[in-house]
Amino acid sequence: MSNYHIKHLEEYFQIYRKSVRDPENFWEEVAEEHFMWRKKWDKVLSWDFTKPEIKWFEGAKLNITENCIDRHLPTHGNKTAIIFEPNDPEEKEQYITFKDLHERVCKMANVLKDQGVKKGDRVCIYLPMIPELAVSVLACARIGAIHSVVFAGFSSSALATRINDSNCKMVITSDGSYRGSKTIDLKGIVDESLEKCPCVETVLVAKRINSEINMTQNRDKWLQPLLDAANDYCPAEIMDSEDPLFILYTSGSTGMPKGMVHSTGGYMVYTAYTFKNVFQYKDEDIYWCTADIGWITGHSYILYGPLANGATTLMFEGVPSYPDFGRFWQIVEKYKVNQFYTAPTAIRALAKENLEYVEKYDLSSLKVMGSVGEPINEEAWHWYNINVGKKKSPIVDTWWQTETGGIMISPIPYATPTIPTYASLPLPGIQPALMDENGQEIKGNQVDGRLCIKFPWPSIARTIWGNHQRYKDTYFSAFENKYFTGDGALRDEVGYYRITGRVDDVIIVSGHNLGTAPIEDAVNEHPAVAESAIVGFPHDVKGNALYGYVILKETGETRNQDNLRKEINQIITEHIGPIAKLDKIQFTSGLPKTRSGKIMRRILRKIASKDTGNLGDTSTLLNPEVVKEIMDNAL
Repeated sequence: MSNYHIKHLEEYFQIYRKSVRDPENFWEEVAEEHFMWRKKWDKVLSWDFTKPEIKWFEGAKLNITENCIDRHLPTHGNKTAIIFEPNDPEEKEQYITFKDLHERVCKMANVLKDQGVKKGDRVCIYLPMIPELAVSVLACARIGAIHSVVFAGFSSSALATRINDSNCKMVITSDGSYRGSKTIDLKGIVDESLEKCPCVETVLVAKRINSEINMTQNRDKWLQPLLDAANDYCPAEIMDSEDPLFILYTSGSTGMPKGMVHSTGGYMVYTAYTFKNVFQYKDEDIYWCTADIGWITGHSYILYGPLANGATTLMFEGVPSYPDFGRFWQIVEKYKVNQFYTAPTAIRALAKENLEYVEKYDLSSLKVMGSVGEPINEEAWHWYNINVGKKKSPIVDTWWQTETGGIMISPIPYATPTIPTYASLPLPGIQPALMDENGQEIKGNQVDGRLCIKFPWPSIARTIWGNHQRYKDTYFSAFENKYFTGDGALRDEVGYYRITGRVDDVIIVSGHNLGTAPIEDAVNEHPAVAESAIVGFPHDVKGNALYGYVILKETGETRNQDNLRKEINQIITEHIGPIAKLDKIQFTSGLPKTRSGKIMRRILRKIASKDTGNLGDTSTLLNPEVVKEIMDNAL
């Protein structure tokens, strides 16, 4: 029996039991049978959650790009590795075979080396969803440089923060990007951010929209001429299993974004294993994940997981609404997509449109449909199931995080019976625990608590870049000897898990984790603002939207409020990006606070959600009268 490919429920239970009883032996078998190692490990696992320190396949040597590209060349060199579908359906698509990909990655790797990038150096990649993004990521991995991809929708100051935090030596960007009918000046954003980034020595610029841009002498270089001159062979740098592969930033509930560090060997094994099982990928399938490579979903399930399995993976540059709301389904028909992985936000947005957009395309190729980024609500699940999957394609509602590196809880298609809104059962090797307020594990079913994991899995993030103490405090201090996810969950009578949402001050808007503290910091920069508090409230497309309560200084009280709202959102766009704008901004004379000065966000959340039937005990507040004022003026 192969542990690698689970085909039915009984087999899942057998393999799951084995993986929990003897995790080291289980992962050793997976690692031995399916990957190319330059040297085998001395020890499968050593771990201590109190430090926390986790090492998988210790002492092993490998290069992840040899596993994603080189080893497929003898048998699958002419197979398509990446299909690039441009923003504009009139522009020609690209089919990149494993052989082409090998050549392009080697050339890019040689360009990086010629520009002085060495093993261990950090390279920031700020690119749209074009082939250069995939090639740059893999070229960094080829030479042992650590890539830090920043989603090309972040503002210049958010970009600068991330570049400085990991001390990047180089930025790879493009002249601009297409987004639906708009173009975005990426190079201008990079130029602005680099005014605050002394660590950057070189900027490589890919041509995409052919716009006029400024090139700073001795720093900025056009990428194409360098690639044209580069050698098409670059030996892979031999890495240690525990060497960092990449840094990816995720919003914290306080202050600075956290640079999660993922290692090489364990991450490779886990993403490849989960890709194969969650999507039931077969050799000739066409797989499409609609995410951006700027997020962990794109790292694990557009690039590394699929390519390690020799899969054909589709990269889409555009948006679901351009040129019309049938774009996703047109692409599914065009390429006969077999596995489709998208976010509930996209599903909800498309479900609001006329059904004709779905019905005019042939979606019969679909075998598996996935959902990622936040729990999918029941209405969206049924719409997706009936109209897209025609009740024939199982939906995998996947729960995982930037920190986990790979999918943790998910149905296995054709094996696990699905229930709408339930992520269902943990994947092999994953040992969840629900904890109560007192730090005790809650046994049995039909319970809810805080979701923790009690045993390490291969793709767990190893640290926060430059701040191991913060890693410990954030994930390992709330519950003894357990990784705390920050999510609440419910376990039903059969043991299925349903994720109920964040339990900290992180709000998931359109699948993006947004910490409230950095947004409040941005709002408070406005000269007329004295103080602010931000909470989430339910939104029928985004899942959650942001509601801001703002106290103005005396000087601001006479200002036009609509103008103030626009200015506040403009500041948020500049500091963080348009994804963090507030849907509602209510001006108020005060905020409900405890006697120690803590804002009672629970009350503000209820008011924002129009759930004011029971606000709980407000008598302990320093200023209970302000609650009535806020309720009377709620938007």
